[in-house]
Amino acid sequence: MFAENFEQIEALMTNLAIAVLFLLIGLAIHDVLKKGDVPKFGRYAVWLVLFLGMAGFLAKGVIQFFVEANLH
Repeated sequence: MFAENFEQIEALMTNLAIAVLFLLIGLAIHDVLKKGDVPKFGRYAVWLVLFLGMAGFLAKGVIQFFVEANLH
């Protein structure tokens, strides 16, 4: 059972790791921009782009996992 679904689980975990990486990059960039004279709009724009990337990879991983699990 586990060996059959290993590829789906691996793909899901890869997408989750990329989503967490987007979050960590966002936290780092936010801290750097917070210390400078960057307007709040710039910080919000960075978070929006990173959040959309994070949500996209998370959704892709979950959807791919369920679709491939139901095909077999």
